[in-house]
Amino acid sequence: MTKTLVIEGMRCMHCKANVEKALSAVPGVKSAVVDLEKKTATVTTGLLAKVADADLVKAVTDLGFQFKSIS
Repeated sequence: MTKTLVIEGMRCMHCKANVEKALSAVPGVKSAVVDLEKKTATVTTGLLAKVADADLVKAVTDLGFQFKSIS
């Protein structure tokens, strides 16, 4: 399953790396890829993994970035 988060406040490669690392650390997440231009993070989970949206949002907001939406 793939989820896309819209995140405000990411401006550099350091931000990108931190968000990818934080999202990848959420249990059940297989990968996380940030697109700085689109201000998004695409998260891929395992087929049977149940990753709560709240856990993804917390990973982003704990870094100080502003979560906008998830789809």
